[in-house]
Amino acid sequence: MSAETARMTLKVYEVTRDGVTRVLREETPVVPLERPEASHQFPACECPQCKTPAR
Repeated sequence: MSAETARMTLKVYEVTRDGVTRVLREETPVVPLERPEASHQFPACECPQCKTPAR
């Protein structure tokens, strides 16, 4: 699916501890990225299981 045919919207809510919900930003169309920038990717996992080289 290309970015031209993909459809995404974003709506931001806030929920209090009491369960009261309010909208912070109304629904807004967004264009998905073909490939995220390197600065937006998660860092490599550093847990002992992932750091151990495969045998």
